Amino acid sequence: MTSPDKLIAFQGAVGANSDIACRTVYPEMISLPCDTFADAFDAVQSGRALLAMIPIDNTVAGRVADIHHLLPDSGLQIIGEQFERINHQLLALPGTKIEDITEVHSHVHALNQCRGLIAELGVKAVVHADTAAAAADIAKWADPTKASISTRLAAEVYGLNILKSDIEDAEHNTTRFVILAREGKSYPAGTPDMMTSFVFRVRNIPAALYKAMGGFATNGVNMTKLESYVSEGFVVAQFYAEVEGHPDDIGLKLALEELAFFSHEVTVLGVYPANASRKSTYT
Repeated sequence: MTSPDKLIAFQGAVGANSDIACRTVYPEMISLPCDTFADAFDAVQSGRALLAMIPIDNTVAGRVADIHHLLPDSGLQIIGEQFERINHQLLALPGTKIEDITEVHSHVHALNQCRGLIAELGVKAVVHADTAAAAADIAKWADPTKASISTRLAAEVYGLNILKSDIEDAEHNTTRFVILAREGKSYPAGTPDMMTSFVFRVRNIPAALYKAMGGFATNGVNMTKLESYVSEGFVVAQFYAEVEGHPDDIGLKLALEELAFFSHEVTVLGVYPANASRKSTYT
């Protein structure tokens, strides 16, 4: 039986893009497939896995649903990030011709990222839980009229042929993953190239968000992400933010103090090294 300290959880089936991210960052660990994001979180919370690799946003599809709701209450900490270039492949049973296909199965994001080829082929797009599960079903169904949009790894795992390679519409198609653990790692103030992720709610007063954000500008803190989502009915909005720097760096420390004055429930979700791909991806 594999020790939990050797396992990294991800949502999806073996061969999914999340699985590839796990293998890329932690080749010495074993990927643990989970049916849902909540299951992947629980695997780490319960101690069944040491880490989890969770997609948080994509340059084409935007943010990944549910993650911002799961993170704040999970008790887990972000300890790192990974930028994974997404390359989609059209997979089918061995011997299948591309003109035989009438349906293409995949995750909704993958289908949206390959609209061009789907329109060109004139086939029906069918939503699956994830890209690798779609490939597994194509292999199981043994129906030459059905294909999947999946990864090269999925083709190897499930014995499918690649009919067409790199079919994504956008060349910049990249998914950012965060790596979660039960406890964060400790870094001293002044450590270069650090990121801090946190959530907060502003007070219900005019211009509260504007005032809360002012401290980051006046203290020279670069905010790389700010997203809002409804957390209580349609009255209270919660914000997810990411900034460059360490919370104990003087500039960020002052900015967070000013944020706390105009908001409540400021929760730091992680302090972690910026991935080397960050500058080349977003600049």
